[in-house]
Amino acid sequence: MGLHPPKIETFDVAAGTNTDPKGFVRAVDLYREEPFGLYLSRAMVDHPTLTHLRSWLLPALGIRVTDFTWRPGHERLQDHYIDVVDVTRDGATWWTEDHYVDLVVYTGERTDVLDLDELAEAVAAGLLDVVRAERALTTSHRTLAGLASQGHDLDRWLARHDVVLTWT
Repeated sequence: MGLHPPKIETFDVAAGTNTDPKGFVRAVDLYREEPFGLYLSRAMVDHPTLTHLRSWLLPALGIRVTDFTWRPGHERLQDHYIDVVDVTRDGATWWTEDHYVDLVVYTGERTDVLDLDELAEAVAAGLLDVVRAERALTTSHRTLAGLASQGHDLDRWLARHDVVLTWT
């Protein structure tokens, strides 16, 4: 992907929109707020491999959990994609700042950690300060250890944090 600053995404619940890091405003089919976070569901219009995404922003855990719907022939065996993020909120508007590190959960099997190289490059280039980088590493390690302790079962690990995700 190349060196880039942290990706900022906006979730405007009142307007029913999601502004991606490139500034494209997308219609959201459904927003739902829970005490532990924000759920959104939206189409992936004109995406070459995806048709839909469903995500949960979980501020207390510092993660965004996504479940993708793939176009036929592009399916992946992964169950959940986790972005390590800072989540902020002002009224009906939420933001995420992506901190490069991602985890891919294969339920009952394993969790892969991705993009540590991007994190290191961003810190070296001054795009991400040491405080946020350390938080990203701490969050990714805590999440990976928690998932591993629960047999790489995201729902079981989240239940230990009083978080129950629904995907509709």
